Amino acid sequence: MLDSSPKTAGDSASMYAGVQLLDWSDQMVVRDGWLDTRHEMLLPMMRRHDIDMWIVVNEEFHDDPLTEYIAPARPYTGRRDVFVFVDAGSDGLRKVAATGYWEETVARYFESPIDPRPSAEVLKELYDTHRPDRIGLGFGGSRGMTRSLTHDSHQFLAESMGPEAAGRFVSAEELINEYLATRIPEEFDVYTDLVALTETITKRALSSEAIEPGTTTVGDVRRFMYDELWRAGVRTWFQPDLRVQRRGMAEVGSRGFLAVAPEETVLRHGDLVHVDFGISYMGLDSDWQKMAYVLHPGEDDVPDGLKVALANTNSLQDALMLRASRPGRTAGEAYRLTMAEMEEQGITAQIYSHPLGNHGHGLGPSIDFRSAGRSDVTSRPLVEGAYISIELNTKTSVPEWDGQEIFVMAEDPAHLTSDGWRFFRPRQEAWYLVR
Repeated sequence: MLDSSPKTAGDSASMYAGVQLLDWSDQMVVRDGWLDTRHEMLLPMMRRHDIDMWIVVNEEFHDDPLTEYIAPARPYTGRRDVFVFVDAGSDGLRKVAATGYWEETVARYFESPIDPRPSAEVLKELYDTHRPDRIGLGFGGSRGMTRSLTHDSHQFLAESMGPEAAGRFVSAEELINEYLATRIPEEFDVYTDLVALTETITKRALSSEAIEPGTTTVGDVRRFMYDELWRAGVRTWFQPDLRVQRRGMAEVGSRGFLAVAPEETVLRHGDLVHVDFGISYMGLDSDWQKMAYVLHPGEDDVPDGLKVALANTNSLQDALMLRASRPGRTAGEAYRLTMAEMEEQGITAQIYSHPLGNHGHGLGPSIDFRSAGRSDVTSRPLVEGAYISIELNTKTSVPEWDGQEIFVMAEDPAHLTSDGWRFFRPRQEAWYLVR
């Protein structure tokens, strides 16, 4: 029996399907503790990447994706709030917030007077005092988190700090990459709960609770998942996507993958239903893909050919996770070793795994066919403790479907140990069944 009843006054947490979820006020306390740890790591990172000063600018109603990870996770509505980290040499890391409004929590982490001074004045003073050679900013990167500084904010910094300082602006891409790709031990239990919640909602959506064959549409299932997110008090970072395969259906591709099914698609007996779904909670994102089979009347299980197809995807997971991946080995090496093993086994496979953590498409090494020829991506070493989405598929001919090929797509969050990747929750080894 699922417990998704509303919280009562005084509760410190809510319960959804056995998963304890913190109220927002408690979430902020926990995340503030994580911020202590992250700030302790920052100065060595800045020195590794030769950044003397790092500036993050948050615009009102246009939040920088870095703000909630470098400052307390609160709403910021001060027109333009500026957070500055300075390598002050033997004095360590200096942290200054030039914000439109004083906020007590921010003042616990940054120099932040109760009567704020104009940020342009603070920036000029910081430059004149510390004379940093390299000032890292969020521009010039390859991902949204590393190129989030707006044109107007860049211009504001240049005018405030002066032309000499502007000549020392450099991309902070590599610093941002390491900062956001680094997982801390305190996040692990929360992330485990997040993945468990993702699994629970997905299992409910791919069951007779949400699906009545011949009546339920793809759109109905999506709306069921949205409503369960609301009940749990969490949100998603992308819309739930469903894909449908059925005997005799022509394959419809999209950007190299099986295309998402239109919302008006009615789910029928004998369909294969795939869902791609992720949850956001406490500044962390999950990503999850599972497969279901809609039983025909009188059927108790999937045809044997579908069992073989799922086993092929499990074999691909084993090759990537248990044998090809180790800390220190590059993403490119892990990809090549896995695909070589699939070729030996005669399995048609695709791998498109990506980092997870603060963002669903996170920063760090990707093990992905789309970047297999890019040395800047594939040369990155795998880091113990990192989180990844083990996202992949195999394509298998099914005898019961007259040899029609079907995709079995899987996606599971995992963390890297000295012996390879380990799932946060057990992988799918049997089809979800819709009766």
